[in-house]
Amino acid sequence: MALVIRLKKMGRTNHKTFRLVVLDKRTPRDGKYLEMLGWYNPLEEKAEKHLFVKPDRIVFWMQKGAQLSEKARFLVKKSAPQIIKDLNEKKRLKKVKTKTKKVKATKK
Repeated sequence: MALVIRLKKMGRTNHKTFRLVVLDKRTPRDGKYLEMLGWYNPLEEKAEKHLFVKPDRIVFWMQKGAQLSEKARFLVKKSAPQIIKDLNEKKRLKKVKTKTKKVKATKK
């Protein structure tokens, strides 16, 4: 099952709110989700009511293989930047590791 962390649209007309949820990649945008990881209210003025994210649960689901959507990545970066820094560092190390393997393979 391919998992993705993305936004689910909620609210009424002209007063949209969003939930940050983890679900199967093939489900519709507003379909059934596995777990709610936070919420985003773009119309709220107060910072504490504007965005809420559970960083520990995001890390848990990312370890299980979930991918962040573009908008979800932006919101997580805004709320818990350490998660995105760790993710980028992992990608960088993986790229360096594969590069060194290629260099060793060409030398043989």
